[in-house]
Amino acid sequence: MCGIVGAIAQRDVSDILVEGLKRLEYRGYDSAGVAIYHDNQIERIRRAGKVSELKDALKETPIGGGLGIAHTRWATHGEPNETNAHPHMSEDNIAIVHNGIIENHDELRDELKAKGYKFESDTDTEVIAHCLHEALKEHDSLLKALLATTKKLKGAYGTVAIDATQPDKMVVARSGSPLVVGKGIGEYFVASDQLALLPVTREFLYLEEGEVAEVRRDGMTLLSSDGELVKREFEESDLQHDAVDKGKYRHFMLKEIFEQPNVVAETLEGRIVDHQVYIETLGENAAKIFEQLDAIQIIACGTSYHAALVAKYWIEQYLKMPCLVEIASEYRYRDTAVLPNSLFVTISQSGETADTLAALKKAKNEGYLASLTVCNSPASSMVRESDLTLLTRAGAEIGVASTKAFTAQLVSLLLLMVSIGKAKGMDKAVEKEIVEALEHLPHEIQLSLDQADAIEKLSEAFSEKHHTLFLGRGQQYPIAMEAALKLKEISYIHAEAYAAGELKHGPLALIDKEMPTVVVAPNDNLLEKLKSNVEEVRSRGGNLFVFADKSANIQASNGITVFPVDSQYTITAPMVYTIPMQLLSYYVAVIKGTDVDQPRNLAKSVTVE
Repeated sequence: MCGIVGAIAQRDVSDILVEGLKRLEYRGYDSAGVAIYHDNQIERIRRAGKVSELKDALKETPIGGGLGIAHTRWATHGEPNETNAHPHMSEDNIAIVHNGIIENHDELRDELKAKGYKFESDTDTEVIAHCLHEALKEHDSLLKALLATTKKLKGAYGTVAIDATQPDKMVVARSGSPLVVGKGIGEYFVASDQLALLPVTREFLYLEEGEVAEVRRDGMTLLSSDGELVKREFEESDLQHDAVDKGKYRHFMLKEIFEQPNVVAETLEGRIVDHQVYIETLGENAAKIFEQLDAIQIIACGTSYHAALVAKYWIEQYLKMPCLVEIASEYRYRDTAVLPNSLFVTISQSGETADTLAALKKAKNEGYLASLTVCNSPASSMVRESDLTLLTRAGAEIGVASTKAFTAQLVSLLLLMVSIGKAKGMDKAVEKEIVEALEHLPHEIQLSLDQADAIEKLSEAFSEKHHTLFLGRGQQYPIAMEAALKLKEISYIHAEAYAAGELKHGPLALIDKEMPTVVVAPNDNLLEKLKSNVEEVRSRGGNLFVFADKSANIQASNGITVFPVDSQYTITAPMVYTIPMQLLSYYVAVIKGTDVDQPRNLAKSVTVE
C-alpha cells in the first residue's frame, strides 16, 4: 500500500525523505510528494508517477529543512494525479500524510464545509488535515489535537502531521495501518515500514493499535487511545538494508527467486534438530495446544491463500484432521460455524493485511482454542494479536509478486503440520521421511534454478499469447493456481488454473492452438489420471507445456513440450514445481516489457480493505 516517511533532525531531511520513499516503492504507488518546514512555512512538492519524478522536481526547486514528511500514494479515493497526491494541507500550516481509508469521510467533509473549509482534492485524507486544524482551535497541543481528531475517525489510518506554528515536533497516530518510529542521535524518524529508515537508524519502536505520539529531536511522548502515557523501549533491528539492492540481477523478483535455496535453509534453521522437528520453536505452550486440536481453520489472501490450500492436503492426509481454508475477505463478513477444538491460523507476509487481520480479530470472539500466525514480519500486528507465531524468515521481499515468501510459507506450514502431528503422536518414521525431504529441498530448488536459461527460451512461446491455462491435480492444483496468478500479475496475460479433472466440465471449450496449456506433472499417485487429462487437451489441438518429473514417462510430441523437473520427494514437490512456474512468468513479463517489480494497479502490502 501507500508509504510514509517523516523526519525531524538538526540536518536537512529532504534526501532522507526521498531515499525512504524509494525504499518503499515495492509497496506499489501512483504518486509521491513531500512537505518540508522551510523559512517559517511548509513548502510542498507533489508529482503523479514515480519517486524519480519527485526527486527531479526537488532538484529544480530545492527545499531544505530539518522537519518534513513524505508519501507514496496508491489511489483509493480520487484519481491518481498530483492534486490527490499526499501530503495534504489545511490552510497554510497543517500538512499530513495518511495510509488507510477513512470510512466516514463524506460525513466529516460535509461538517467541515459547513464550517468554511475548502477541499482541493477528492481524497479522504484531506478530511483529517482539516479536522486537525479545527481541533487546534480547542487544544494548544498538537498531540492533544490529533488525539481528539482520531476520536472522530472511523476506519483505518496510519498518519503523520506537522504544523508550521509548532515546528519542533511531528505527531503520529496509528489504527489498523502500521507505523514505526526510528531513533537517531538528536533526531527521530517515522515510517510505515522500517526498511525506509535503515540507512539512518537501526533502533525502532512500533506503535500499537490506537496509540498517538509526539516525536521531537530530543525524544518522543507516546499515548494510548485513552490519552494515558505509555512507556516502551526501542528495539534494535537486525534487518539488512541491502535487501533493497538488486545486486547483479535485473529485477528484484529475479533476485528473490534465486534466493530461495537460502530462504528455505533459513526457515529450517533451528527448527529441525537431529533430523527431528523441534516443536518448542513455536512457543512453550505450543505442544499443549496442539495435543487438544481436532480441527484447523486457515485464513489468508492471494498467494498466501494458495499456500494454505497446499497445507490443507498435508494436514488432512497426515493428521486425518479437518482443515478448512477460506479467503479472509469472505470469512470476515459471514456467519461461521466453528468446529470444536479448532486452531485459527492466519498467513500473511506483512502481518498487516487488512482483511486477514480483521478476520483474526473476529476469530477471538468465536470460540477457537488458540490462534497462530505464519508471518514474515516479527513486529507486525498479526504477530502481536496471535497466541503462537511461526516466522517464515524470508527476509525483505521487494517485488510485488511474491516468490520467496510463498516458498517460505509452504515450508513453514509443512513444519507446522509435523509439529502438530508430533504433539498428537505422529509415527517417527513418517516424521523422518518428511524431515529428509525438507533437508534435501534447498538442493532440489537449486536444480530447478539451474535450468533458468532453458525456461527463458521456453517463455518465448508465450510472448504473443493473450490467455494461458494451468492444470494440476492434488497438492499441485494450488501450485497451478499460484502459477496463473504470477503470470497475470506481472505479464498481464489472462491466466486461469483448473483442477485437471475439471476439464470436461467446461474448460475444454477454451482449448485451441492459441491457448497454451501448462501442466504440473510430478510422479505421484495422480500421474496416470493427469496423463489422461493431457491427452484430452492434445487431441483437441491444444498446445501443451508439461513440467514433468523425469520418471513420469511423458513423451514430447507434436503439440507437447516436456520440461524435466527433479523432485525426489512427493511431499515437497509443490515447492520444487513452484520454481519453474515463477521463472516462466518472470521471463514472459521481461519479453513483454512490463514493470516486473511494480506491476500496474497492484500493491505489495494491502493494508486497506
